[in-house]
Amino acid sequence: MVTATVREWRDEEGWGVLDSPETPGGCWGHFSAMQTDGFATLSPGQKVDLTWEAPGFPQDGYDYRAVTIVPQHP
Repeated sequence: MVTATVREWRDEEGWGVLDSPETPGGCWGHFSAMQTDGFATLSPGQKVDLTWEAPGFPQDGYDYRAVTIVPQHP
């Protein structure tokens, strides 16, 4: 698991992009990968713990896809 920063999150579409040194160019994340109770949303600049995979084909233009996203709370 790595720490990533939310670049953008689209609540209306349920996905966003997460940045970490291990996922150059960004990691595509879907709300279904979020490990949280209730409505799942993230904010740009927010830190998350991320488990990712490189599926071998781009996901909406990104080479990496989130497997689990755990929001960090201050």
